[in-house]
Amino acid sequence: MANVTGGAQPKAQVVASQSGTAAGKTTIEDAVVAKIAGIAAREVAGVYALGGGAARMVGAIRDALNTTDLSQGISVEVGETQVAVDVTIVAEYPVSLQKVADEVRAAIHRAMVELVGMEVAEVNVTVNDVHIPSDDEDEGTQEARVQ
Repeated sequence: MANVTGGAQPKAQVVASQSGTAAGKTTIEDAVVAKIAGIAAREVAGVYALGGGAARMVGAIRDALNTTDLSQGISVEVGETQVAVDVTIVAEYPVSLQKVADEVRAAIHRAMVELVGMEVAEVNVTVNDVHIPSDDEDEGTQEARVQ
């Protein structure tokens, strides 16, 4: 699969015009497909973040600079009529991991069909981590073990 989180990809998808009034073609870049998949995955309840540990660390820096990468944690492979998506998520605790993965898969499938207009070959979901809300609270208030 082509990972599009690193920058511009030379490969583009060409979709034939479906309107009978004007001739032409529409080109959709792989990065656009990945961004749409990333947005769809983030909208699912129970998804804390996208991407693995290193990607999330870079993402936190980008967020601080107000340049969020919406395709973080997403890899896409775009063909002429089909698209395949791999997504890595961090789930909130205590959600059902299978349920969240199924909902992410459904949201991405719906976005690819409705927004991109392509058939979905597969959507693979990897649950990389589980976020425990108490971890956020303990980061700045950890007490010393010795006095």
